[in-house]
Amino acid sequence: MIYPSIDKLLNIVDSKYELVHIAARRSKEMSRTGHYQMTENEYHCKKNIGRALEEMTEGYITIRKNQL
Repeated sequence: MIYPSIDKLLNIVDSKYELVHIAARRSKEMSRTGHYQMTENEYHCKKNIGRALEEMTEGYITIRKNQL
């Protein structure tokens, strides 16, 4: 089973493309700065991309909608 579920993540963002973009940016930020929102034992995933998705599921990353 994959954690976090794609269904939960798509309730947070509008599209899979946006999901990938946000997760990739956060993953790169984690690699660059070494700053994590949760403690090591709270994460299920070992890689930063999975950890970024977990942070989105837990609500540590907020998604702002662009209003034109």
